[in-house]
Parts: sequence; structure tokens; C-alpha cells
Amino acid sequence: MLELIDLNQRISKKDYEQWYPQLEIELGSCQRAAREVGLPSIWVFEGWHAAGKGLLINRLTQALDPRGFRVHLMTSPNPEESRRPWLWRYWMKLPAAGEIAIFDHSWYSRVLGERIGGEVSEKEVLRAYSQILEFERQLTSAGVLIHKFWLHVDAQEQRKRFRKLKKDAATAWKVTKGYWEQNRNYDRWIQAVEETLARTNTPDAPWTIVEATHAKYARVKIFRTLSQRMREAVAARQDVPPAKGTPMPAPSSNALVRPTVLDRVDLTRSLTREEYERELRTLRSRLYDLEHLAYQAKIPIVIAYEGWDAAGKGGNIKRLTRGLDPRGYQVVPIGPPSDEERLHHYLWRFWRHIPKTGHITIFDRSWYGRVLVERVEGFCTEGEWRRAFSEINEFEHQLVDSGTVIVKFWLHIDQTEQLRRFQERANTPSKQWKITDEDWRNREKWPQYEVAVVDMLERTSTVHAPWTILEANCKLYARIKALKTVADAIESAIHSRR
Repeated sequence: MLELIDLNQRISKKDYEQWYPQLEIELGSCQRAAREVGLPSIWVFEGWHAAGKGLLINRLTQALDPRGFRVHLMTSPNPEESRRPWLWRYWMKLPAAGEIAIFDHSWYSRVLGERIGGEVSEKEVLRAYSQILEFERQLTSAGVLIHKFWLHVDAQEQRKRFRKLKKDAATAWKVTKGYWEQNRNYDRWIQAVEETLARTNTPDAPWTIVEATHAKYARVKIFRTLSQRMREAVAARQDVPPAKGTPMPAPSSNALVRPTVLDRVDLTRSLTREEYERELRTLRSRLYDLEHLAYQAKIPIVIAYEGWDAAGKGGNIKRLTRGLDPRGYQVVPIGPPSDEERLHHYLWRFWRHIPKTGHITIFDRSWYGRVLVERVEGFCTEGEWRRAFSEINEFEHQLVDSGTVIVKFWLHIDQTEQLRRFQERANTPSKQWKITDEDWRNREKWPQYEVAVVDMLERTSTVHAPWTILEANCKLYARIKALKTVADAIESAIHSRR
């Protein structure tokens, strides 16, 4: 591909002075239009050292309203970033609706610089390609505009620029040992670049190769490309109003093939108070030790709780954490998304809380809200919740690939037990705050939620992140089973690292 590029492409001074001012105005207009329709944009700049990324990004930002963009210079990950999945730091920098994120270097460092530098294995490179495609597809499917540029010069031109930079005391510091190593390994680099462009050039997140020998030509090409992409994306949003979700109708009698995974749960399982207290003491001691061993082994742990209203999630989490060192875990309660969270991809707010190595994050409700409450209540479209099944599986697989232990609980009770607990809460002054009108409304939609729960369990219980159903008619039994499950998962991960 790159050998066919004509690096002598140029534009006359007259044409440049005629076209460029108008292109600046047009790009600024596109930014305002994108903000009006809530279009988030990501511009990725990759290329050879000294190909001119910095100057081009500088010229781009001069045409934009500074209140609507951020430039992210992505160097090597810092210690905090190194302790999380490698894509985490890019998720943290995603633009909100109507904003622009400009990346000077990006997630492609994984398959370029880190690969050639021997920092990642070939197996990790192949995995990274898959994760990059998943990442970009998740964003573009949610309406994010992504455009990627590779700024291309040949090895001779690169050396020429290095020498010029070295002659100026103000820029000599830029030409590091790594710059010269890239030039010496130009052939190895170009093979990796060719593979990267071929593997990751997609219709919704395309690459544009920019002939960067002549700066004016490169500048005009980039401005034109971005203006065209943004105009098309804005027009698409204006022509097709945002789809709205509709509440899930009551399912027909044959909506589920009986017996379902929930029908097969034995809700008669129970423990006596004496058995519970004895097991609890043993498990708390075991979990306390395992938490510290996981910290030493640098194993991150994610525990997600879902379940019927009044199934006992809060009490279960309380018994789990009571035996843990509070410096090593956090509990994240998930409610309706905030205004800031609504402006981002729905997984963004969960990525924000992914634990660093050696720590535990417990989610009281989770990303599964998209295929449960959002599906049933019509808070998202059918396309969004159907797409979420694969997106969630990809998300969890990426966490596991990074070394994270994932434990997922569904707390299951029957309708009779739920009614008894609702009535108990309503009749006990100290518990009345736990019962709301929304709980009663949700109970009326039990058939809809049952269909959604069965779908969720069947489609997202994977080898790397299986569901554990807790028989929760007896709270004591559910608590002990949860603690055992967590302890076994952590212990297994620790043994696998030895």
C-alpha cells in the first residue's frame, strides 16, 4: 500500500493561499454543527517521527473553538495507567457528545511502537488488533465519528528532518535515541504499519494516508478530509432523528421455553442460623487472607451484583465486605446515569471504575442495566440493547485478558418471597425507605423482566465470565454461597499465577 504513495504531492502557494483560509472557516463551521447535533468526534494522528503531527494538530486547533476540543498526547503509560487494562486510559479520554478528542499517538502504539520495541508479544499484538476493532466498532455504533491519519514520509526525508531539528538548539532535544532507532528500523516499521492499516481500515473508522513531505499539501488534505467526514455525519443525524426506545410489552405465554434457567433454580436451599454463623466466620478469615494475597499478586477483581428488587443485594455485599480490608476495595452503586454519563458511551461510566491491579471493585448493579431495566422500560432502543450483548461480552473478555477476575451474581427469589419482603419493608418503620413506588411498578412487570433476565444469563454467561445464580429465598444461604464463590475465584487466580 505505502509503496504506491506519491510522496512528492504538493500544492502551489497561490492555490494554498486561496483554499486554506476557506478550509479553516469550513472546519470551524463543522465543529459548531457537530455540537448542535451532539456528534462526538475522534481524530487520530499517527505517523513517522518528524512527519509533522505536532504542527498539523496546532494548525487544526487554530481553526476550532477551544471550548469544544481536547488534545491528548499519548506517551508511555504512567504507573497508574499501567495498573489497568491497556485500553482504559483511552476510554478515560473519550469525548462527550458534541466534543472533539484529538489523539497525538493513540491505541495504535500497542501494535506499532510497543510491538517493535518488544514490549508486547506477538500473541498480545494479535489480541490487540481484535480489541482495537471492538473498541472502535463500539464507539462508531454509538454514533462517534472516528477518522485516523497516518502521516507518511520516506526514510531519507525523515533523516533530513532529524538533522534540521538537531541544528536548532530549540528543537535538538526532540531528536531522541528512539527517533534514530525508528529510522534505522524503517523497514521493520513499515511492515508493521502496512499490517496495521490493512487490519484496521474499516468503513466507519477509516485511515487516510497523508503524504507529509510538503506541509501545505498535507494540511489541505487533512482539513478537507475532516470537513467532508463531519459534514456527512452531521447531515446523517439531521436527516434521521435519534431513535427512541419503547417499553417492552407484556410477553406472550410462549415467550420462554420452559423450564428456563431460572425455573431450574432450587429456591428451597437454606441454612440454619447456626450453620450460617459458623460458615461466615471461616469465610471472612479466608477472604481477608486472599484479599492480601491478591494484592501481592497484583490481581484486579471485579464483582457484579444483579438481582430482583428485594433479593438482598445490599445485605449480601455488606457481609462480603465486612471481612475485607477497606483500603483494598470500593463499592460502586449504579443508578440512573448522570448528565455527564449520558453524553458518553454507556460503558464509559463502568470503565471509570475498573480497579487497578491488586484491588477489588464491587458493582451494586452494573453494565447489565442496558439489557435489563433499559430494555424493559424503553430507556434505550432495540438496536442498542441487542448490540449490548456482544459489547458486554467483549468488555468482559478484555478485562479477563488483562488479568482481571470477574465474578457475576444474579440473586434469584420467587414472586411470593418478593411480595413478603415488600410488605415487611412497608410495615417496618426502619425499613420503609427501602421500598418505593418504582419497586411496586417493577413488580408488575415481572414477566417482562423474566424474559430479559433469561436472555441475559443465556447470552452473557461465558467461559471467562460465567454467571453464578444465588438461591436467595434464604438470605443466609445466598450470602454464604456468594462468599464461597468469590473466595474460590480469587484462590484459583492466585494459584494460576504461581
